[in-house]
Amino acid sequence: MGSSSAFVAATIFLTLMLHESNAQLNSTFYANTCPNVSSIVSNVIQQALQSDSRIGASLIRLHFHDCFVNGCDASILLDGTASFLSEKNAAPNANSTRGFDVVDNIKTALENSCPGIVSCADILAIAAEASVSLAGGPTWNVLLGRRDSLTANQAGANSSLPSPVEGLSNITSKFSAVGLNTNDLVALSGAHTFGRAQCSLFVGRLYNFNGTGNPDPTISSSYLATLQQTCPQNGSGTVLANLDPSTPDSFDNNYFTNLQNNQGLLQSDQELFSTTGSATVSIVNSFSSNQTAFFQSFAQSMINMGNISPLTGSSGEIRSDCKKVNGS
Repeated sequence: MGSSSAFVAATIFLTLMLHESNAQLNSTFYANTCPNVSSIVSNVIQQALQSDSRIGASLIRLHFHDCFVNGCDASILLDGTASFLSEKNAAPNANSTRGFDVVDNIKTALENSCPGIVSCADILAIAAEASVSLAGGPTWNVLLGRRDSLTANQAGANSSLPSPVEGLSNITSKFSAVGLNTNDLVALSGAHTFGRAQCSLFVGRLYNFNGTGNPDPTISSSYLATLQQTCPQNGSGTVLANLDPSTPDSFDNNYFTNLQNNQGLLQSDQELFSTTGSATVSIVNSFSSNQTAFFQSFAQSMINMGNISPLTGSSGEIRSDCKKVNGS
């Protein structure tokens, strides 16, 4: 083999090796060690849905809030210890993230079936897909093989998670910081096609938006009246409103039609459509008119998000209890 062809062969080999190291996750990771993992997860979620119609949205949010902080490593599930503060108590998560009990139930079921095999980080990824699928949304092959962190990062949760009131350019930057683009941002925002939000997250839009003394002008007047009834000016901040007023528990593309009708619940929702000149507007229009395009983009963006900095190989561990590091 001539030196140039040997170099090309070596380059191809190196490229494949690099690709492998970036793509250590794969959809058949548990095929031999825990073949029923997906059905076990799905069954527990189906049970939970009987008494809690919003649990699917809560579970997908756990995966999102996990992946944006130190990657998809189940750090969000850890309770605090003497050596680190829990992400559960970070401002974006405290009194807001939920579903930890269902994750524990999934873990218990998996430990009974295949002990010590399935990571808590992978449980969150599988649960997100199952939750979407069970609500009528797309299905996808979840890539697996993540391992669980040995620590949490409360400061990172406070700084890295997008806030519903911080404006589209900041949110775009936070997505970009973890390798997600504008299409991912709009597609993943479509998860607000189901679930609820507390009044405290959007009451600022209803009466005195950004200190103007008036409501946010991008809320339709009829929707504003409805929301003001749900969330009176000095009422409880914990009252819940549907993120999608039209089909609150179904995974569909109505979220995007709502934005076109000025019926986005959160500021961060409505800004995707109402920010003049933003690249997000045409994507909202596309997803509103074509649910298949939304479903395909959503599935791919969930895979992209699930690929954020996973621990693989011998990094981290497989926790036996998702709330705590092994041996603690």
